[in-house]
Amino acid sequence: MALTYDLASAPDFSAFLKSDEAGGFRLDLLVTGASCAACISKIEGEIAALNGVSAARLNLSTGKLIVHLQQEADPGFILETLDRIGYPATPYDPNQAQLARDREGRRLAMALGVAAFGAGNAMMFSVPLWAGLFGQELGPATRTMMQWLSGLIGAPCAVYAGLPFFESAWRSLKGGRANMDVPISIGVILTLAISFVETFLNGRDAYFDAAVSLLFLLLIGRWMDHQLRARARGAAADLLALQAPIVHVLVEGREHSRPLSEVVVGDLILVRPGERIPVDGEIVEGRSDLDNALLTGETRPIEVRPGTVCRSGAMNLTGLLTLQALARSEDSAVAAIARLVEAGSQARSRYVQLADKAAAIYVPVVHTAAAATFILGWILGLGPREALVRAVAVLIITCPCALGLAVPAVQITASGRLFRKGVLVKSGAALERMAEVTHVVFDKTGVLTEGRPVLMGATASDIARAAPLARTSAHPLAKALAEAAGPGLLADGVVEHGGQGVEGTIDGRWARLGRASFLGVTTTGEETELWFGYEDESPIRFGFIDLVRSDAAAVVAALTARGISCEVLSGDLPGPVARAAAEAGISHWRAGLTPSGKAEAVEALAASGAKVLMVGDGLNDTAALAKAHAAMAPGTALDASQNAADLVFSGNGLTAVITSIDVARAARHRALENFGFAALYNAVAGPAAMLGLVNPFVAALAMSGSSLIVTLNALRMSRAGGRA
Repeated sequence: MALTYDLASAPDFSAFLKSDEAGGFRLDLLVTGASCAACISKIEGEIAALNGVSAARLNLSTGKLIVHLQQEADPGFILETLDRIGYPATPYDPNQAQLARDREGRRLAMALGVAAFGAGNAMMFSVPLWAGLFGQELGPATRTMMQWLSGLIGAPCAVYAGLPFFESAWRSLKGGRANMDVPISIGVILTLAISFVETFLNGRDAYFDAAVSLLFLLLIGRWMDHQLRARARGAAADLLALQAPIVHVLVEGREHSRPLSEVVVGDLILVRPGERIPVDGEIVEGRSDLDNALLTGETRPIEVRPGTVCRSGAMNLTGLLTLQALARSEDSAVAAIARLVEAGSQARSRYVQLADKAAAIYVPVVHTAAAATFILGWILGLGPREALVRAVAVLIITCPCALGLAVPAVQITASGRLFRKGVLVKSGAALERMAEVTHVVFDKTGVLTEGRPVLMGATASDIARAAPLARTSAHPLAKALAEAAGPGLLADGVVEHGGQGVEGTIDGRWARLGRASFLGVTTTGEETELWFGYEDESPIRFGFIDLVRSDAAAVVAALTARGISCEVLSGDLPGPVARAAAEAGISHWRAGLTPSGKAEAVEALAASGAKVLMVGDGLNDTAALAKAHAAMAPGTALDASQNAADLVFSGNGLTAVITSIDVARAARHRALENFGFAALYNAVAGPAAMLGLVNPFVAALAMSGSSLIVTLNALRMSRAGGRA
């Protein structure tokens, strides 16, 4: 595709180019104006067709366009192309992107407020005009004055409130296509125009209130969509927030603080107990226990020593570590998971709803019908004024309000129902996907189980003996032992050995608490356990287990009864996973999976035709949550997991999974009913307007009435999911 571009005046983009794995470059751009799946297709298609561009990928939630360039490509072509097709772009700056999104949110909120003000006050002057329908006719002068007052308030409000639609429609037409904002804009503009003409000519009807009321209804949906996207953008940001902004680096034996972004491969980094590993690295000095639960789901802390490779995001529990950086922050494990989450969100934004498909047919059909009404009416003897009134009536009465509200009205009602049941719905299309679920994947730790080690099978006397040492340790198993013992005395002279355990004196006797090897005991190492012993006695073993939730088996049975299969995907060891799956009544399980392994497993299930619901709570689940057809997370989950999920549920049980699926299936049924009504309404109302049986005023009433019927049908959702 040839473009004219002045290379001499082209800006220098070298500062914004990054090398990619294929030997080319990657350019990140912030695109404005994209709002739907058609926008994605248009932008990616146009950019990918340029010479030197190997791939283009737009994330609708963030507005971030990633373009992969070959060595000879000029980035200036890309910006010129985006501007030509109606989507201006700038080099991606996260701060500027957030400011732009904030401005958009404020603008939509202001437009919504102006539309509400205009609709209410314009109707104040329209009500006396409506009284003429009941034999209480106003005099011509009074009627005209009321029309001018209604227009004085309604028209400016409609123009301001309609700017988001007008600009979107103009960008769409400029790019050679027509989106849903085109008929809305044309209908509003023609309604205002004909209202002014009727008022100037002392006509009977004006429709200023109808125009601004229509915009008010549409802006509610636009603002809600903006808020939902804002929530969706938080997942990747929350993941990256797990990386500390400041890293302690050793330079010639001295400690220096350095921003995380400046860490390079080979740097020596100090990580103290209680801190997270900032970047992927290999331990060169020190021993400790690492809590990898957020990365792998494994509940048991892992012993690390010199030579062990650690992943960013792991929590250092017990010892001081010095590690050598193996990757920069943007190439570390947490950043890789964030990219998987972003990729999953991108794939999810391509989900095409039934309303979008109907809208693709609606635009050309309605425009053709309105134009045919005007032309045929004029040809058949109507004056241009009457023909135009009929054409405007066609546009108004077939306005896609009922179609546009068919799903959102049901979603809002269903979301309220779920909220009262302790489930927060975060994604506009989540309920549609939930209704289609055929396979549920549970994470083990913190989802199928309670997510915390519980001491099992120990005697009260053994617990009391070990408790003074357990109370001095930050190790999760020691904390569980101390919790079982309750408050009490502490051991004296305590020394903690990183990655091994603690030792000290209890009532003057020297004792140890820690790993089996720390006390000279040989075990398989496959069980979650601690050992305690005095120097002159045989050690005592304390076993721990992560209890399965009390309602897990009942929930799995209920899912099976609904024709939904279940599976467990976990990063934990095979033994604990097998036990938890068996207790819950799940026959299929996989253990030892990495975050990317979980995401790949979910993708494989989807490729086999399954509609997967992922229920997870850890950092290792975020990529799988983003890749799944639908996703849920408990309220106790990591913030990143909650943001990656479509639904977040509270409480200690899994019953919310059943409730959500039941409500979602009921919502789908109501939405299909609304679509059927909207189709029937347009099939009847459109021809009636073309035949002149309704004027724009009646058309506006009919349009509002259709929206009201759709909304009332949605309210029938209030009792859905009661059997869960």
